[in-house]
Amino acid sequence: MTKKSCILITGGAGFIGSHVVRVFVKKYPDYTIVNLDKLTYAGNLANLKDIEDFSNYNFVKGDITDNTFVLNLFEQYQFDGVIHLAAESHVDRSISNPIEFVMTNVIGTVNLLNAAKKIWNANIDNPVSNKKFYHISTDEVYGSLGAEGLFTEKTAYDPHSPYSASKASSDHFVRAYFDTYKLPVVISNCSNNYGSFHFPEKLIPLAINNIKNMRPVPVYGKGENIRDWLFVEDHAAAIDCIFHQGKIGSTYNIGGNNEWKNIDLIHLLCQIMDKKLDRTEGTSASLITFVKDRAGHDLRYAIDASKLQNELGWKPSLKFEEGLEKTVSWYLSHEEWLNNVTSGAYKEYYTEQYAKR
Repeated sequence: MTKKSCILITGGAGFIGSHVVRVFVKKYPDYTIVNLDKLTYAGNLANLKDIEDFSNYNFVKGDITDNTFVLNLFEQYQFDGVIHLAAESHVDRSISNPIEFVMTNVIGTVNLLNAAKKIWNANIDNPVSNKKFYHISTDEVYGSLGAEGLFTEKTAYDPHSPYSASKASSDHFVRAYFDTYKLPVVISNCSNNYGSFHFPEKLIPLAINNIKNMRPVPVYGKGENIRDWLFVEDHAAAIDCIFHQGKIGSTYNIGGNNEWKNIDLIHLLCQIMDKKLDRTEGTSASLITFVKDRAGHDLRYAIDASKLQNELGWKPSLKFEEGLEKTVSWYLSHEEWLNNVTSGAYKEYYTEQYAKR
């Protein structure tokens, strides 16, 4: 990218997206960063309050499923790069409403690809070398692992939920636009993220909030499901690295080399919470409640991130215990944020503020 590059970041008011926007706005003052977000339940401009007045930052409210809107946005800003994070991502919600996931994750992605192809004039006879379309995906597209082995960039796709199926489809479209139109793309597939600004329906922030309020902490099945956890700020750093150094047409897996059974993670979290809240040891663990497992629940995910580490030099910066304690401290010191997010108060306030602009 050149010093005067204009970069579109979709889903930039969400959990991962807000961390990526913050990195790019602060680290690259010569870039113009356009944050496009629909501001659904998980998108929150309060996540970016610290940078909302930066001169190189612009927020645009809009829906990537609106093809005309997306094309007009590309024509207005003439983007040099796209970092596409906007997605419906909660598996339980995908089970109850799969069409919404198809619309956002598949149709929305294709709309962005089409706009980039048109504005950049990408085609088989005109390979584009000074632009980049970076699509962020998930390790869930690979399906479920057994007791051993790791997902690599060559692992066959085997999605088991409407969410992972929609993300797998979007990945295939991105690769198809590279092969068919020579659109300059790069893809990353990441393991579970944790950290600040995570909407409290996901496992770790939900557990923190419930423990704080002495409410039951739900755990699917027997808590035997295994996930590889990555601190969200490390993911943002990896995205920065891949966007600037990643090879066009390549896929990079991003993982924390950090596998935990859900039940072991929750017990560790309970221990941290007891200490932070000055409670008797075991108080938080008494809140653990096993609930019926969800349909199509993959047993184990684990990422081999050696390609990213060997080619681009990225690696996680924090051990999980350190990152989890840092995350707990953030949520306990941002009680107002948590209360306002769960109540919808921030949504109402920032929607009004945006409308006044």
